[in-house]
Amino acid sequence: MKEQSFETLNEQIDPETDTLMNDSNIAASEEGDNLVEEDTEIDTDTMQNTEEVNDEESNAVDASGEKQEKSMKNFFKSNKNKEMTAKDQKIEELTDRLMRNMAEFDNFRKRSEKEKSQMYDIGAKSVIEKLLPIVDNFERGLGTVSEKEKGSAFAQGIELIYKQLVSALEEIGVKPIEAVGKEFDPALHNAVMHGEDENLGENIISDEFQKGYLYRDIVVRHSMVKVVN
Repeated sequence: MKEQSFETLNEQIDPETDTLMNDSNIAASEEGDNLVEEDTEIDTDTMQNTEEVNDEESNAVDASGEKQEKSMKNFFKSNKNKEMTAKDQKIEELTDRLMRNMAEFDNFRKRSEKEKSQMYDIGAKSVIEKLLPIVDNFERGLGTVSEKEKGSAFAQGIELIYKQLVSALEEIGVKPIEAVGKEFDPALHNAVMHGEDENLGENIISDEFQKGYLYRDIVVRHSMVKVVN
C-alpha cells in the first residue's frame, strides 16, 4: 500500500517536475532571447554612436582639410601680393630713377648747348673787337679824303674795301649802335662829356666820338658820346 502510494506520488511529481523544467527552460529561453535582443539593441546603438562619431570625425577632418587648404591659399595669395608689392615698388623706384636721369641729362644737354653758344659768342666777340679798330681806321681815312680825291681810283678802292668789311660784319650779326639824337642809355652808351644844347632835350646824345657795336644783342663796344644836361 505504501509502495503504491509512493509510486503514485512519483508519477504525480514527475509531470509537475517536467512542467517546472519546461517552464524553467522556456523562461531561460525567453530571458536569452531578451538578452539577445538587448545585446542587439545595444550593438545597434553602439554602431549608430560609432557611425555618428565617425561622421563627426570625418566632418572634422573635412573641415580641417578645408581650413588647411584655405590657409594654404591665403598663404600663397599673401606671398603673391607681397611679391607683387615688392615688384611694383621696384618698378616705381626704377621709373623714378629713369625720370631723374632723363631730367638730369636734359638739363646737362641744355647747359652744354648754352655753354657752347656762350663760348661761340665769346669767341666771335673777341674777333669782332679786334676788327673794329680796322673799321675805325677806314672811316677816319675816308673822312680825310677831299672832294677832288674821292673820284680817284685809290679812294674808290679804299671805300669799296670798307663797305665789303662792314657788309661781312653785318652778315654775322654785327650792327652799329644808334647814338646821336637818341636818349642816353648806360647799357649802350658811355658818356665822356656833358654839354648844353637848346635844340635838344635833357639826357639826349648830341655827339658821338666813337661808334659802338652790337653782336646779336650783345654789346661788343659802347658808344663814346656827349650828353646834353
